[in-house]
Amino acid sequence: MNIPKFAVGDTLELKKQHPCGSNKFSVLRTGSDVRIVCSGCGRDMTVQREKLEKSIKKIIPKEAAK
Repeated sequence: MNIPKFAVGDTLELKKQHPCGSNKFSVLRTGSDVRIVCSGCGRDMTVQREKLEKSIKKIIPKEAAK
């Protein structure tokens, strides 16, 4: 089983799009719940870590996102 590793500042590309059309989210806080913000519309949301890990398509590290 592969557990994805991500940190604050990383960008996550998810399998499904947000209603605004973007599928990229920035990580604001990690823990048992992860706080992310949509890169398209700026919507801020808190998601359970287990649910988020299943929906990650690609992790773009903080250094590469610049």
